[in-house]
Amino acid sequence: MSAARLGILISGGGRSALNIHEACRRGDVDARVALVVAHRGEIEGVARCRAAGMRVAVIPPGDGLADRIDDALVAAGVGLVCLAGYLRKFRVGTRWAGRTMNIHPGLLPDFGGHGMYGLRVHRAVLEAGRSESGCTVHEVDEEYDRGPVILERKCRVLPDDTAESLAARVFTEECKAYPEAIRMMLAGARG
Repeated sequence: MSAARLGILISGGGRSALNIHEACRRGDVDARVALVVAHRGEIEGVARCRAAGMRVAVIPPGDGLADRIDDALVAAGVGLVCLAGYLRKFRVGTRWAGRTMNIHPGLLPDFGGHGMYGLRVHRAVLEAGRSESGCTVHEVDEEYDRGPVILERKCRVLPDDTAESLAARVFTEECKAYPEAIRMMLAGARG
């Protein structure tokens, strides 16, 4: 059976896309990144993903954005969509139902929802006085951060943590979690 084809949507630095790409290259995930989608060509992730040898499509916002994204993903033969630091709502619809996943830098449902991304999540965890944080990989549905959880990985919140230090520790967990969750999704789809 040939490797699954992944589509990755990014909005920033592309670190999660690069992590997934490397996991595929190492053979940890039986897949390959067929396409990376971004909305702005100047974001750091576009240059970084291209430098790593990934095909990148820049699809600017505007009329018919969801259709244009769908068309690009379908043309690339994508079977599984991975949102990786993607800060826009992705239209799942019937086409991508059960075939779209996201990684969130916090434990859901407590630290998710519209507007909860990046350092905002880590600040909220610290402000809530939590002793534990982590990341959640979940299926994507039509609501922000509400799809079924595929897996989560946890880490301690240290007394002297800043949002930045907590973010770094959570990202270490994300680098393990996303490839593992992709393997789980692909096994389910192939099972």
